Amino acid sequence: MKGRSVLRAELDAIDLKILRELQCDGRMTNVELSERVGISAPPCLRRVRKLEEAGIIEGYHAMLNAPKLGLDLVAFCMIGLKHQSESNLKAFAAATDGWAMVRQAWMVSGDSDFLLHCVAENLTKFQDFVIEVLTANEHVHTVRTMLTIRQVKKVGLVEI
Repeated sequence: MKGRSVLRAELDAIDLKILRELQCDGRMTNVELSERVGISAPPCLRRVRKLEEAGIIEGYHAMLNAPKLGLDLVAFCMIGLKHQSESNLKAFAAATDGWAMVRQAWMVSGDSDFLLHCVAENLTKFQDFVIEVLTANEHVHTVRTMLTIRQVKKVGLVEI
């Protein structure tokens, strides 16, 4: 089973309930989860393990409050590369791994090649990153930034 892909069609109503519950609260015990989804604990644990092994559940994380940690600025950067060759796309994607300020990155279609979600201590630190790192990257042609004002919605990444 390890590494085997589970198709959406193979997920039954109980699997979907498990995913919904864990996405809302990944810290609950297996007993609590089994009660919430209406099955006993052993088969619930087997189902969770199957979902983990299939890669549907990628991991469990604590959601941190960035402003309380002194990280008050959230911004998005739209990056256009000079050339969209496979090697340049891969090189830029790999570079994002080394940038702690970049919390999530997507390769996108349209006017830009990448969309970066950045979290910084303040505007000065973010500006330094844009100027000294992003615009200095050999593959980057354009950088357009958007500073956020306030987050108005925060839910799990996948609707189940």
